[in-house]
Amino acid sequence: MSDPWIDFLLTLGGAVVIGVVIVAVVAIFIRLTARRFPTAGALNRSARLPFRTLLLVIAIWASIRSSLPGGTTNDSWDPLNLLCRIVAIIASAWLVAAVALFLEDLSLRRYRVDVADNRIARRARTQVLVIRRLTLMVIVVLAVGAILLSFPGAGAIGASVLASAGVISIVAALAAQSTLGNVIAGIQIAFSDSIRYDDAVIVEGEWGWVEEITLSYVVVRLWDDRRMVLPSTYFTTTPFQNWTRNHSELLGSVEFDLDWRVSPDGMRTELDRILPLTDLWDGRVKVLQVTDAVNGFVHIRILVTARDAPTLFDLRCYVRERMIDWLQSSNEGGLPRFRVEAVERAAPSSGSRTEPTGLYSGDVAAEQRASEVTGQTPVTDNT
Repeated sequence: MSDPWIDFLLTLGGAVVIGVVIVAVVAIFIRLTARRFPTAGALNRSARLPFRTLLLVIAIWASIRSSLPGGTTNDSWDPLNLLCRIVAIIASAWLVAAVALFLEDLSLRRYRVDVADNRIARRARTQVLVIRRLTLMVIVVLAVGAILLSFPGAGAIGASVLASAGVISIVAALAAQSTLGNVIAGIQIAFSDSIRYDDAVIVEGEWGWVEEITLSYVVVRLWDDRRMVLPSTYFTTTPFQNWTRNHSELLGSVEFDLDWRVSPDGMRTELDRILPLTDLWDGRVKVLQVTDAVNGFVHIRILVTARDAPTLFDLRCYVRERMIDWLQSSNEGGLPRFRVEAVERAAPSSGSRTEPTGLYSGDVAAEQRASEVTGQTPVTDNT
């Protein structure tokens, strides 16, 4: 083996040893720091692999440029140099993305969504997750741009692209109008606080929870575990109901059409008895009123409150079931009924009926008119 190759291997080995020493020093520093700040240990676990990869690539690249035989030092577009540059750009983007995602996850840990009042936490989660996608998109775009600029002739290509940028920008704007609109709508949703993760919403006549918010679409998990995927522009251009916009507590109604013999006071007493027996009711509102009494029925409405939408649905079913049991056992007269009254009418007498008269029959005048029309003279009997 020639001396230049031995020098290259020695240089490469030395660079690798220096990289290992740097990794060891950083690891010891982070381990000592983690005793006081546990987040330092979590950052080490997230960024350890991309950091070591970047150091290894830099060590190899430095060895190649400094001592590899073949004149690669002066050739900036040598394939090995180009490969090392691309790998270094990828490793750098990986490291930056890992640190950014760690910081975003760290901010999410400050907000808990498994508590009763989690409105602020859901808003923060929505904004951080949208920022996460924007961050990754920007990092990927910058990394791809840096890689493309690393190839020879990229400047000439860029000049030719800029020369036709006017036409291309118009075509791209027309082609990506809906996509850009959804991206802008996704950013607007994240920071306008119109919807958040786990919000209870009604969209397209369906009830569900917001499960995922991206830059282009929103996924709503419906009550029967179906998923409705809607473009982000839907929530900026179409009216929808958000049941947890300011708080999760809701007011719901249970309605009955009953007979006039029902006892509203008895139903009210039964309502006062059954609500404290369940944890579904939050104790804020309980109202029973007769809201209408027409067409043979008495319309009774019961208003109750619960801490969130799923609990309210179960509470309404509970109140409806208990009231049906009470009506069947204690107030059967209040069960809805349809009444039919049988009316007897006397038949009209047939002796007083007379033959109907018409225009051309039934009496003498009618027959005279008929003869004038037909030109015939009626035959009369003079005997």
